[in-house]
Amino acid sequence: MADEHEHVPVLLDRIVELFAPVFSDREAVLVDATVGLGGHSDALLTAFPLLRLVALDRDPNALELSAKRLARHGDRVDFVHAVYDEMPSALQGLGLSRVDGILFDLGVSSMQLDRAERGFAYSKDSPLDMRMDPTTGFTAADVLNTYAPGELIRILRDYGEERFAQRIVKAVVAEREKEPFTRSGRLVELLYDAVPAASRRTGGHPAKRTFQALRIEVNGELEVLRRAMPRALSSLAVGGRIVVESYQSLEDRLVKQAFAELAKSRTPEGLPVELPGHGPELKLLTRGAEKAGEAETELNTRAASVRLRAAERIGDRAR
Repeated sequence: MADEHEHVPVLLDRIVELFAPVFSDREAVLVDATVGLGGHSDALLTAFPLLRLVALDRDPNALELSAKRLARHGDRVDFVHAVYDEMPSALQGLGLSRVDGILFDLGVSSMQLDRAERGFAYSKDSPLDMRMDPTTGFTAADVLNTYAPGELIRILRDYGEERFAQRIVKAVVAEREKEPFTRSGRLVELLYDAVPAASRRTGGHPAKRTFQALRIEVNGELEVLRRAMPRALSSLAVGGRIVVESYQSLEDRLVKQAFAELAKSRTPEGLPVELPGHGPELKLLTRGAEKAGEAETELNTRAASVRLRAAERIGDRAR
């Protein structure tokens, strides 16, 4: 699916539906915080002819590919090489302070998975890189070869929810003393040996959780998301909407908490009226997290783990 024409955006119709009340028949600005291959953005620009798009991505390859895909929309699109927690400064650079819509499609993109040299996929032997922006930062090999055993165990447990973190790290430390890790194939082999056979039969591929944990650590994904949510919400105009697609429980929990915090009233309990500036700032548009239907997950395996949350900004609180 590396080719942009084969890329299948997840929950596309639902996302168009959620943004329709904001974008229909009027000029509006959308930030696609993770433009990737541009599938969601292309559909939204097509559906709403007055829409302007700010396309962010930390991956220069993604920006290059999405620029080709979205070229037909001309000057309605601004591309910015940035991590999504830098959204306010990216908008400021374009002369914008508030926007009408924000879309996050979190996690690793199909393009990153499909390019073997990026090192994201455990199904292909490749360099242990995993950087979403391959121009900067440390790699997954650096993490495996240099982190203290206790830190590696914490990462696998916290970011991969890996039950066998201690066994895996013991094996990694023994192996890296013989020779540093450089390729994913050697790590996958180690994981097959370290994860008990019974767990392999029921818990999915033995490399899945470790690769997720390493990717999150390399890209600082949870820290970035924790910073990005309040910054994105503060960039949303009253009446604007935010839609977030998460693909694992750690991300979804952060999004849920950020939304819930602003959907609560700050008026002390027992008062008969809402105090000015103390009412909810967000209205939740989804009941919990929405999932993809069976028909979509059969066609697009990435949709199987998606959790979608959406909210509308309904007011500004007193600061």
